[in-house]
Amino acid sequence: MSLKGIELQIAIPKTFEAGKVAEQKQQQSQLNSDQANALTERQTLKNRETVLETTEYAKMDSNKKKGDDSHHQEERERNKEEEKKTVHPYKGSFVDFTG
Repeated sequence: MSLKGIELQIAIPKTFEAGKVAEQKQQQSQLNSDQANALTERQTLKNRETVLETTEYAKMDSNKKKGDDSHHQEERERNKEEEKKTVHPYKGSFVDFTG
């Protein structure tokens, strides 16, 4: 099969374009692979630094803190109730917003 001059003028530039496209695809796949590796590495570092499981002692300690917090919260609620019950000697309970 022989090619004529005009056919070569079209065929040769197209082979260069096809080569460029193939190279770009190869580079893109390499970039995707590198990004996936970097993401995996960051994820493993993050997993190393975070606590995945807690021990019994940590759970008991958190329960103790929750108990202390609930005690303080009950105290605050009692104080609020006492403040509501007390009546100030010279302050009224009506606020005039009609300005």
